[in-house]
Amino acid sequence: MIRSELVQKIAADNPDLSSKDVERLVNSFFNAITEQLARGGRVELRGFGAFSTRQRKARVGRNPRTGDAVQVPAKRVPYFKPGKEMRERLNF
Repeated sequence: MIRSELVQKIAADNPDLSSKDVERLVNSFFNAITEQLARGGRVELRGFGAFSTRQRKARVGRNPRTGDAVQVPAKRVPYFKPGKEMRERLNF
């Protein structure tokens, strides 16, 4: 499911809300999660899962075209850990 499909689904389930209101709501939700992760925080949605960041060390990678070694700098990457309820529903 992509963002526009999510907006359409929520709008269909809530006919009293306009599509623009639903789109603003979805954007606000994702922006809040992104801002919290950018500050180094964690976002936990009970029954769904937790978003956090993990630190990756610098490493030597390979250019897939040429095979040359390339330095990849250290960086923080987003990480999602599914909650117990989600895992149970996926593995019925």
